[in-house]
Amino acid sequence: MDNLKDNNLVKFRNVSRKKEAIYANFRVKGVKRGVVFNATIAVDISAAETHAGDTLETIIEECARIGVKEFQNAEFQFEGLSSI
Repeated sequence: MDNLKDNNLVKFRNVSRKKEAIYANFRVKGVKRGVVFNATIAVDISAAETHAGDTLETIIEECARIGVKEFQNAEFQFEGLSSI
């Protein structure tokens, strides 16, 4: 289960519009190195070099590629745990 895309753990949810941008939203569920995780990813479609006039498939594919890449490279930190 090292590669999230190969295990179909990243699922497209919807496209949402907020005041500042349009986002493609994804749900991530999986197990990595013994840790079970659930997460959501929201990718601004302009960051994926797409726009609202593109086909939905193109928007989803480009946003998913960016979202998975950034999620895999993310470093997480527990809030307040540094004081223990």
